[in-house]
Amino acid sequence: MSTPILLLNCGSSSIKYQVIDAESEQVMAKGLIERIGSDDGHIEHEVDGTEHEKTLPLPDHTVSLREMVAMFDEFGPDLSAVTAVGHRAVHGGDQLTSTTLIDDSVVDTLVELSPLAPLHNPPGVAGIKAAREALPDVPHVAVFDTAFFSSLPPESYTYALPVDVAKKYKIRRYGFHGTSHHYVSETAANFLGKPYSEVNQIVAHLGNGASISGIRAGKAIDTSMGMTPLEGLVMGTRTGDIDPGLVFYLAREAGMSIDDIDTLLNKKSGMLGLAGFSDMRDVEAKMEAGDERAGVAWSVYIHRLVFYIGAYFTLLGGADVISFTAGVGENASLVRRDVCNRLKVLGVEIDDEANDVRSKEPRVISTPDSKVTVLVIPTNEELQMAREVLDVVRR
Repeated sequence: MSTPILLLNCGSSSIKYQVIDAESEQVMAKGLIERIGSDDGHIEHEVDGTEHEKTLPLPDHTVSLREMVAMFDEFGPDLSAVTAVGHRAVHGGDQLTSTTLIDDSVVDTLVELSPLAPLHNPPGVAGIKAAREALPDVPHVAVFDTAFFSSLPPESYTYALPVDVAKKYKIRRYGFHGTSHHYVSETAANFLGKPYSEVNQIVAHLGNGASISGIRAGKAIDTSMGMTPLEGLVMGTRTGDIDPGLVFYLAREAGMSIDDIDTLLNKKSGMLGLAGFSDMRDVEAKMEAGDERAGVAWSVYIHRLVFYIGAYFTLLGGADVISFTAGVGENASLVRRDVCNRLKVLGVEIDDEANDVRSKEPRVISTPDSKVTVLVIPTNEELQMAREVLDVVRR
């Protein structure tokens, strides 16, 4: 039986979409809508390996989703067969902590939570409203980036701030990339043939944005991102962990505004600030060519990763498996090698030949003698979303 689910990921000026058959887990169609808000909006729609394109005015999300429906009507597959629409929602706060059937109260809550994710929740809400208008006869479901980390214990999610201030302004660690961490950790357990509830795991989601999690018996106990995606690992353009006093210092000594500092820490720092490149392939090439700046940047990146893995190994009381995923984690064999070679104290032994293999399939890159199994697991957030949407609509 076919159970097609339409999955939407709405940004401020773009919408990514897929239709996945939740039974066979096959992608039936996918597409990208870009330049929303302009007269030269662009839609790419791919079905059966053939790509169809259209350039036209796309003033807002409502018009964009109507045009998406028109592409399905013209090129297929039949959207009337879709049984549900799943929406990627970045921030559910501490109120929306699981995949949720959308009604007006859920939309109102997402609007209320917008200050926690001002760049992501508002376009997400716009997409939900537009999609409910374009496809009113099927259930709509929100899948939250933060939901997987709703299991964090208080000692993990609590900042050492006055309790009344934290409560009033909803200040706590929420974590992000949860859909990816959930998918990868479940896939790792299945790949190893072990019950999810019996595996202690560390998952490193390494892309332009990067996060790491410690997962005990299928529940996240810690993650590197905090109230915002800025905390934690060194990323493409984000600093990761810094001394918070740096913000006050830059305001006083450099005369920088809050917005200036926000831009500096989120968009001009990380590997871009250290090495001049946000793409790890460029950093690696420069480092191997002898560029000292790139070499220092690489060392900082690896150091922070090793630091977090060691910390989570201790918090978990030992880890059965470490999984690398996302663009860097899946493709940068040198990152994996340099990290794993510094984890020998934990009993990690990497197989260099297996580590150099490029594949879109889950694979083991540790040796049989390694005390910790090291995996590369290609992430699939859309598939995880489809699974969770199906669970909700079948309840």
